[in-house]
Amino acid sequence: MNSPDARHTSKRRVLKDVFGFDDFRPGQESAMDAVLAGRSVLTVMPTGSGKSLCFQVPALVLGGLTVVVSPLVALMQDQVAALRLAGVAADTINSSRERDENVAAWRRTARGETRLLYLSPERLMTEPMLAALSRLDVRLIAIDEAHCISQWGPAFRPEYETLGRLRDIFATIPIMALTATADESTRADIVTRLFGRPVEQIVLGFDRPNIRLTVSAKQDWKQQLLGFVQSRAGESGIVYCLSRKRTEQAASLLFAKGIKALAYHAGMSKEVRETNQNAFMTEPYTVMCATIAFGMGIDKSDVRYVFHADLPASLESYYQEIGRAGRDGEPAQAHMLFGLGDIRMRRMFIEDEESGEDRKRREHQRLAALIGYCESPGCRRRVLLGYFGEEAEPCGNCDVCLDPVVLADGTAEARLILQAMQASGERFGAGHIVDILRGAKTEKIIGAGHDRLLAFASGVAHTKEQWRSLIRQLVAGGFLIQDVTGYGGLSVTDAGRAVLSGERQFKYRPDTARRAVRKERPATSARPVTAEQSLLLARLKQLRLEIAGRRHLPAYLIFSDRTLVEMARHEPKSLHEFAMINGVGASKLRDFGQTFLDTIRSYTTENMSTPA
Repeated sequence: MNSPDARHTSKRRVLKDVFGFDDFRPGQESAMDAVLAGRSVLTVMPTGSGKSLCFQVPALVLGGLTVVVSPLVALMQDQVAALRLAGVAADTINSSRERDENVAAWRRTARGETRLLYLSPERLMTEPMLAALSRLDVRLIAIDEAHCISQWGPAFRPEYETLGRLRDIFATIPIMALTATADESTRADIVTRLFGRPVEQIVLGFDRPNIRLTVSAKQDWKQQLLGFVQSRAGESGIVYCLSRKRTEQAASLLFAKGIKALAYHAGMSKEVRETNQNAFMTEPYTVMCATIAFGMGIDKSDVRYVFHADLPASLESYYQEIGRAGRDGEPAQAHMLFGLGDIRMRRMFIEDEESGEDRKRREHQRLAALIGYCESPGCRRRVLLGYFGEEAEPCGNCDVCLDPVVLADGTAEARLILQAMQASGERFGAGHIVDILRGAKTEKIIGAGHDRLLAFASGVAHTKEQWRSLIRQLVAGGFLIQDVTGYGGLSVTDAGRAVLSGERQFKYRPDTARRAVRKERPATSARPVTAEQSLLLARLKQLRLEIAGRRHLPAYLIFSDRTLVEMARHEPKSLHEFAMINGVGASKLRDFGQTFLDTIRSYTTENMSTPA
């Protein structure tokens, strides 16, 4: 079993027999092979690409115990429930369970009965738990949502900072860190904090070309939201709001207009949250209005849009949130409202956070990158993918590509910025460059002697915010590079030098945060099944909901939407044919196969053509 060939055979058998899948998705096999060979690995894969299988399959191949670190209780419990439905011995110990349940789970783990044990960082990083685990046969440690190591500050989840101790306590055990959202800076931070040395990295492409990207200036958010959702009647979507109050306002507004809208935020009771989540997962044409508390681990394939009523925290947060749309590969849309008030609010949140100046500086730089995306005069997808280190051609599926805005010639202003940067050594951030241009005699300006530069006070005709917007658009357009990892210093690219030499022009989008709202053209969505198959699909979803209700589980854990769609398309007639459906493993075949076959057979009989 320890040879590479044996491991290869074993992982494929586990993938099919336990989880019901015929083949690996991109990146999965490489990640599995790394830990099966005893190597630690950082895996960055888009939402919906099957990250969990990257550690669940090796856990069963390796035997022994796999410890999974997960940030949210609900996420842990859902994954444990899903594994148990697949016939896997999984457990979780967390604060939401009764003490006797946690004690029983630990006893099963200590006896060697548990294959995967899910823990929060707070539960794991205690001396008694670490000491107890070090005496067990731990074969693998998996850290899910690993971007939290970098992005959740020490004041919020301090135990995330201590996860680096695991490499010393379990020195011979491979560690797998997984996330859907990590730019180059975040990846470097994870590697430094968690592994303490360079490790293998598997980074898949970040592009989700089926999602149309659009941004509008925020004017009357309620009417903008209502108009957007009403134009997409008959579709499921998620509306993200910054606060609990805004979430409830959005849900009430839509519900009053006859739209099946629900709210979800951390201030609601666990029972109400679960009821609303189940309804969203199973009932058609449902809109979930939520804070960022909703979404992590949600696997609903037919979400047709994500609407941001407020500015998200960063491009990484934005990417993760819009990734919940269009997971079936069909057309979807990500629409964001963008206003100056949002920028002020986000900056205030950063300053109010109980964290060090280094973290605050980095968060301000991440926010600036997001604002640059909103203000971009060119293809939004190029800016978004560029942030994650990918190059792309204009996509033809964002509002800027589909409906180009009128741009102003900013070549003269760009040259002033570039000259100020070069004269000051290309090592200062946007704020300092703006101070040079505006002629501000700050202590830093005078101390550096920058009040004696030719560029000093050369830009008094523009406001500070106008200069900041121009700099953000220069970064978004690839004329400047900002060091997000360090102190936010700006440097000139080849494209920027071409502007300085007169070989290129710079076009910019003036006053983006106040520009008029263009009428949005909704992305058309192809139906995943025929009209006849959709009736069977609805019946299968109802059956799934009834089974989930009896087991007190979220419905999507029984079978994913994607698996139900395949059932509706192929209408299996025997257990053998049912086993061929992607997502049907041996345990689910045994527990649910005949029940679903009976429903399919009943539907087929009812809809058979009557002979003339």
